[in-house]
Amino acid sequence: MRLGIQTLNWTLLIIVLALALHSIILWKMGQPFICNCGVIKFWEGEVFSSGNSQHLTDWYTFSHIIHGFLFYFILWFLFPNMPVGQRLFLAIGLEMGWEIIENTDFVINRYRDTALAQGYIGDSIINSVMDLLTMIIGFIFAWRAPIWLTLSSAIIMELFTGYYIRDGLLLNIINFIHPLDSLNNWQINGG
Repeated sequence: MRLGIQTLNWTLLIIVLALALHSIILWKMGQPFICNCGVIKFWEGEVFSSGNSQHLTDWYTFSHIIHGFLFYFILWFLFPNMPVGQRLFLAIGLEMGWEIIENTDFVINRYRDTALAQGYIGDSIINSVMDLLTMIIGFIFAWRAPIWLTLSSAIIMELFTGYYIRDGLLLNIINFIHPLDSLNNWQINGG
């Protein structure tokens, strides 16, 4: 039992150190720690606001949970004999890498080419840290839950965000790779 507690302690320490390193890198890149509005909100529900991607959670939090699902299954498939803790560390590294790339001028400007991200300035550090934490939650959920429940949860989150904000992980990927005028029009006007 003691070994289990030690392993958990080391896992938590590594996660905290990774989050600290991640925060320092984003700070060095010039990202604000919190929203320029000077307020920290738990939820930012307005996609077109300057607070989107600046507070603790927003509509794109659901995408980061799905990242956790995907990382769990991809790493499980690629490394079936690797302990789940090591796969989690790989997933954290992958998500950190994406979060850092996502906050480069190239990606920020690429997102601005889409209808829903016209005023996007990148993530605040607290938003990016929460994105990492929600990915971890998604990874742990996928590890512990039945596959059908994880898959159903991902589909429900995609349909939910697709309905309410006309966006989600899949639509975000499509628009990032090749923005479509018809998709942008639907996202802005609903038709």
